[in-house]
Amino acid sequence: FLEDCGTYFPEVKNHPDKYLQRCPESVKKWLKQLKSAGKILLLITSSHSDYCRLLCEHILGNDFEEYFDLVITNALKPGFFSHTPNQRPFRTLENDEEQEALLSLDKPGWYSQGNAIQLYELLKKMTGKLDPKVVYFGDSMHSDIFPARHYSNWETVLILEELLGDKVMVPAETESEPLEKKGKYEEDQPKAPYSVSKQWGSFFMDRLPGLENAEETLVHTWSCKCISTYSTIAIPSLEAIADLPLDYRFTRFSSNSSATAGYYPSPPRSLLPNEESVTMK
Repeated sequence: FLEDCGTYFPEVKNHPDKYLQRCPESVKKWLKQLKSAGKILLLITSSHSDYCRLLCEHILGNDFEEYFDLVITNALKPGFFSHTPNQRPFRTLENDEEQEALLSLDKPGWYSQGNAIQLYELLKKMTGKLDPKVVYFGDSMHSDIFPARHYSNWETVLILEELLGDKVMVPAETESEPLEKKGKYEEDQPKAPYSVSKQWGSFFMDRLPGLENAEETLVHTWSCKCISTYSTIAIPSLEAIADLPLDYRFTRFSSNSSATAGYYPSPPRSLLPNEESVTMK
């Protein structure tokens, strides 16, 4: 990034509007509300600090650091969650250059590399709690959701864009919140399925051919099973929940035996029986 190598970084530097979407005002407001409510906000990215700064200044604004208590760049996920402090210590930065390794993480700020173990110790110190609860948002099962849940036992929110075009209306009797607490996308009309690839098929369901004259069988894909196993909930975007009250109660995947319980605002149509998928609210 610093040396303008290749074609990608120079192109993004010169034409950020072509490749980057600015953060919706509703999400900015939501981040400020969380901070005003006493929540500690973290930004953890595997991007280097200079590239992260370019993206965040364009997406959130030049004051983006005010949204977060800690910024961790070059986190090298998923190793950030699985490595020990000796294997992956935190480092300070000077002019985007990494400095010597830190023995411990003692205060909020901007750091490079690091590990979830020392980060959690700092969160204990900042919150004054022995067991602070962490809710981690990410869009990668490999780098974000699985390691954060498996190694750190954090609550995980999967941002799954495949839900954007595969919404189904939830019958009124299944609603868990009153109308005044509905999020932005809960009353939208369904669109054409975004989760179905012409080449690969459904992101959520596979069709297995039957033997001889047997009918084909529908089974959950490996990706679908990972979502319900390692995610607390799955949402299409931050914008989908930004207008909800901070005390909104989501239904978790682990709340019952249903594989669709944690999808917000509604599960993919391909995971519902045919009679449910056409039920409109």
